[in-house]
Amino acid sequence: MKKLNFDWNAASENRILQLNKLDEFHNEAYENAQIYKECTKPWHEKNLVRKLFQPGQQVILFNSRLRLFPGKLKSRWSNHFTVVQVFPYGSLEVQGKNGNPFKVNGQQLKPYLGSVFDQAKSILLLKPF
Repeated sequence: MKKLNFDWNAASENRILQLNKLDEFHNEAYENAQIYKECTKPWHEKNLVRKLFQPGQQVILFNSRLRLFPGKLKSRWSNHFTVVQVFPYGSLEVQGKNGNPFKVNGQQLKPYLGSVFDQAKSILLLKPF
């Protein structure tokens, strides 16, 4: 070891070889990461579900506010809203019950599949025991 440290040419060649091996290892890891990404990208894109919204459609909004003590049974989705306008790149303008429209990211919305409940037309008949 002492002879190697004293010999400048041998030490420099050894260090250059170590650096080259490190570069080869880095390049191989980069290529493997690229191959992995190419293989997994079609699988992820196959599982994506496109959300297309039209004006007038009913949607529900994800409530993403941080809560220190979240309720276990409380839903993270808030009441239904109406889509007013669809902007490019996934942003939407929605309107709630109060009538004030606001912009939302389309990824925070889901289509509302329930029907609007009309209390004036509903009848509930009760039978005595």
